[in-house]
Amino acid sequence: MINKIKSFLKHKYFKFGFAAVIFILWVIWIGNYWLLLGLPIIFDFYITQKVNWTFWKKRGQKKTVLIEWIDAIIFAVVAATLIRMFFIEAYTIPTSSMEKSLLVGDYLFVSKVSYGPKLPNTPISFPFVHHTLPFSKTAKSFIEWPRWPYKRIAGLGSIQRNDVVVFNFPEGDTVVLGNEFPTYYDQIKDNGRSKLWRENKIIYRPVDKRENYIKRCVGLPGDTIQVRHSQLFVNSKEQEKVGVLQFVYFIQTKGNGGLPKTNFDNLGIAMDDIRHSTNESDYCIPLTNEMFNKIKKNDKVIDVIKIEKTDTLMMWKLIFPHSPNYKWNEDNYGPLWIPKKGVTVELNLNNLPIYERIIDVYENNELAVRNGEIYINDQLAKTYTFKMDYYFMMGDNRHNSADSRFWGFVPEDHVVGKAAFVWLSIDKDRSFPFNIRWSRMFKGIH
Repeated sequence: MINKIKSFLKHKYFKFGFAAVIFILWVIWIGNYWLLLGLPIIFDFYITQKVNWTFWKKRGQKKTVLIEWIDAIIFAVVAATLIRMFFIEAYTIPTSSMEKSLLVGDYLFVSKVSYGPKLPNTPISFPFVHHTLPFSKTAKSFIEWPRWPYKRIAGLGSIQRNDVVVFNFPEGDTVVLGNEFPTYYDQIKDNGRSKLWRENKIIYRPVDKRENYIKRCVGLPGDTIQVRHSQLFVNSKEQEKVGVLQFVYFIQTKGNGGLPKTNFDNLGIAMDDIRHSTNESDYCIPLTNEMFNKIKKNDKVIDVIKIEKTDTLMMWKLIFPHSPNYKWNEDNYGPLWIPKKGVTVELNLNNLPIYERIIDVYENNELAVRNGEIYINDQLAKTYTFKMDYYFMMGDNRHNSADSRFWGFVPEDHVVGKAAFVWLSIDKDRSFPFNIRWSRMFKGIH
């Protein structure tokens, strides 16, 4: 009986049937039925065997060590690529925008299934890299064609307010090769379009190949957000106490020389965050409430004052929506309504700066203003209905974060996944083995 079962399980038609069912279920899940054209390949692989799909070895040839290694490597690459595409992806924290919730040197996993994995816009690309080939800063890792439209597969849930989210940088569509920061759009403001294009190589990147950012989602589609004196309000209510927020403080100390380095080490302040003010004894440093209370008690400290950005005359050039009609800054921003799919808004020249990038870039319309009138796809437009949901993202390190206050909304098709947990954390200010932050290992992200 057992032998019959073993024989049945090894039968080529059973293997084909099992593989075909799994493949069909996968196709149904991702919703791209063109992939069913792959069924004849599976049939040939198991049944007819007309094509040698494992071309690196001859049929009937006994496996050598080299062949076994090739088989193992191919399997590992395919499996890892599918896991990275549909389930989970590694990410590294490169900047301090999320401190102290997330630290520079944190290595974390991003869950794709939390919000549903999105299919790649560029399905043909070099494995395990993002937009450039290994050992290169300019060579593209992907082929422009074919290019798939936006499609998100069903996931475990949707983005919730205050989730820590990884997403593709919305202003990363156009890039100055070799000089990506500041952004292309910031360089346009500083240098002018003609000069920038004349002196640099400019390329376009599809959504899935834009830089990955990580921030906290503070505003959902349909929310109204506002920042008053650095305090965030969502729908007229103060933001919930989530994460660990930091703000920049002016620290005045006694005498010359300032504070010993050990004082900053004990507070967990990174070397890159230590900035002197007008002299060597005063500082401008980002602090949490806990750090503020501790440093205020230091015998060498005279005063600790929270810095608030007050400039509204010039900051509008840097602050979204980059219009003199909206004289906002980092600490006093909004109110701003976040676009929601299916909602229709009135359009006028006053609110157009808020929505023009959505209409023109994210939702692929032809937008123009002629004689004081707004035209979309050559049609006079008094209203606009949004095709996607949008989100407002902010860093927990509020005064050191390039976020939605500077470049606006994050479209739903830019969302990569939810930050799940830290699996490794390395302190760049220390040497091995003291640079490993053991307390952060396998720590969940909230």
